[in-house]
Amino acid sequence: MPRALVNPPMLLNRPGRYSEILQGGGFEVVYPPTGADRKDPATLLRMLDGVDAILASVEPLTRDILSQSQLRVVARSGVGYDSVDVTAATDLGIVVTIAPGEVEKSAAEHAIALLLCLTRGLVERDQNVRAGRWVIRARPRIAGKTIGIVGLGRIGKEMAKRAVGLGMEVIAYDPLPDQEFADAQGVALCSFDELLATADVVSLHLPTTPETADIINADALAKMKKGAIFVNTSRGATVDEDALCDALSNGHLFGAALDVFKQEPLPLDSPLLQLDNVVLCTHLGGLDNVSEVAMPATAAQCIVDLYEGRWPEACVINKELRDGWSW
Repeated sequence: MPRALVNPPMLLNRPGRYSEILQGGGFEVVYPPTGADRKDPATLLRMLDGVDAILASVEPLTRDILSQSQLRVVARSGVGYDSVDVTAATDLGIVVTIAPGEVEKSAAEHAIALLLCLTRGLVERDQNVRAGRWVIRARPRIAGKTIGIVGLGRIGKEMAKRAVGLGMEVIAYDPLPDQEFADAQGVALCSFDELLATADVVSLHLPTTPETADIINADALAKMKKGAIFVNTSRGATVDEDALCDALSNGHLFGAALDVFKQEPLPLDSPLLQLDNVVLCTHLGGLDNVSEVAMPATAAQCIVDLYEGRWPEACVINKELRDGWSW
């Protein structure tokens, strides 16, 4: 019987629709030991011993780890896959899949929520009421402002639709933009530098690649409008946090809303924690009570489909494996 390792922490020993799919497809479902460090290479290799497929979280599936495994499928419970060495997986004949469909909506909704929390000062206002302080002070309105979306992929598109609905002007930068979508939604495409100079809100929706590492750095921040807002619900590696702290503390930026960080959990000595113009969250933008069920179920279905000889075209990343691939 083939074995599938279920690695997302939120699913630890919590059977659900995903496990029903895997077991119905003939798989033994296994979980990491309680307390296991899923990101530690040696621990991860031990967990992968005798495993044919992994329903993956954000553990580092490097070439070294993949080459020492017997994996046939890496099925991400989400749409990001920068923690997987896809080139190595392809070389080794391991199919990599993602779980599109619901996470994009959740992530975009979360980004909007963080933006509104920042602009309306909801954390401060909640604390004031609880402390008996009845402070009345005007805050910024986002309707009529220009939001610049960096990365017009699945999540960026959902973000654009919601921003339009809130009365914002939307501009976007993407190296391979979807012109048809942009035209349909009234999104103005522009260069990265044009976006930085124009947008009142810059919202980042990029994967981590060599090209995007620290794409928001001191130079990029200096190009942003004074009083602009920065939102990041993509990946922490895309931002130079020291440069961001400087721009926030010297008043160049109005504030920042951050769901992701270079080191997670965020260290308690991070200078971000000393700033009162920042809203922080625990990297859960793609998670709500719909996506929590749908993402692992989609990932599980990809594993079963591939085992049974079906090719989940919409979910496969390394599509070049299709011809000649078999379990």
